[in-house]
Amino acid sequence: MIKLGLFTVTYCGVWYKGKALSLKEQIAKARELGFDGISIETKRPVALPCDLDKKTRKEVKEFADSQNMAISAVETMSNFTKPLIEDRENNLCMVKECIELANDLETKIVKVFASWSGTHRYDGLGYYDFGRRLHDFEDNFVTQSQRWRWAVEGIRDAAKWAKEYGIIIAFQNHPPVIRLGYEDSLQMVKEVNMENAKLCLDVPLFGDKQSDEYIHEAVEACKDMGIVHSHYGSLGFDESPTGEIIMNRRDFGYVNWPAYIRELKRIGYDGFITSEECGPVLENHQYVGIEAVDRHVKAALRYMRAIVSTGKEPKVIKR
Repeated sequence: MIKLGLFTVTYCGVWYKGKALSLKEQIAKARELGFDGISIETKRPVALPCDLDKKTRKEVKEFADSQNMAISAVETMSNFTKPLIEDRENNLCMVKECIELANDLETKIVKVFASWSGTHRYDGLGYYDFGRRLHDFEDNFVTQSQRWRWAVEGIRDAAKWAKEYGIIIAFQNHPPVIRLGYEDSLQMVKEVNMENAKLCLDVPLFGDKQSDEYIHEAVEACKDMGIVHSHYGSLGFDESPTGEIIMNRRDFGYVNWPAYIRELKRIGYDGFITSEECGPVLENHQYVGIEAVDRHVKAALRYMRAIVSTGKEPKVIKR
């Protein structure tokens, strides 16, 4: 059964003007909006593992249960491919802490990246520009094939630690190091060669390969390895003053959600697709407040809920 969740990056206070919502506040928000669960990004100020002691973790789990909210995954911001040894080893320690957090919260999925390029703040708000430039600069000191091998080693280490707790490592098909599509991520997990290393497959990361045929090929190719987690973006959605769903294809591209949901149902996918607002929330090139995030999230959830329920796109205003 496909379930829809809220990813805590959405209300982390980085991408909009306004404060971050705490873990408990985000769990309550997810219930209020009509989600089935929540997925936790392991970053300050919301949920860096070393900030959450055993008592806090127990309280968060108990509160989620009281709200009938599943904790679907703990999601790391891992980068196993940094040229400096200490950077790679710090990432490994961070991922191990995230696995222990997942165990304490009684969730069985920890998501990893091969090479998350990073986020920075400017004037209090978030940007990706610097992290991407730094990743490109580091290419002067390391080959892509070495980055690939380091990523495989890092995911394999994570899977070994996770195995002790019965936890699955879900590898997200997110550049850099791997390319858009499913092929590189599937190949990387094959090379990791661990029973509990599986895939977090995101169809927006197929880029412009959104045909029914390619999506069928991707899901069919990945089903035996195991698809255990996924995401959808709310940033490309909005609500009109009269309540219609607006879809902004001009700025955010087309994603063939009907085909992807159909293929997940075909293989019997029993997991979450989580809503994320993980980029600057702008209107007229200015950061706006949390009320805009709420509109986006509500519209995207209505859209996805309709497709999951009926297999068809609801009526939307396309721009």
